[in-house]
Amino acid sequence: MTITRESAETLALQCMGWLLSHDELLPVFMGATGAGEDDLRRGAGDPVFLGAVLDFLMMNDEWVVEFCAFAGVANDLPMRARAALPGGQQEHWT
Repeated sequence: MTITRESAETLALQCMGWLLSHDELLPVFMGATGAGEDDLRRGAGDPVFLGAVLDFLMMNDEWVVEFCAFAGVANDLPMRARAALPGGQQEHWT
């Protein structure tokens, strides 16, 4: 199944909401990305920022599993959603 850019953005927004609900993880995200509160508000409408949210999530398998259980989606969906957003295309060097 191919994921659309719109559905990828929706999943990333769900992930952003999940991050916002984790008091211990949100500061890690903000520190890793340099994002402030205003950036979070603006980023909700920016596909590049939403890609960064998914990139952050995928840094840790436990976070992926926890988020996917929360969202009720397959564990590979964040990776597939990331590929549908700007900068998520994998380079093929062969």
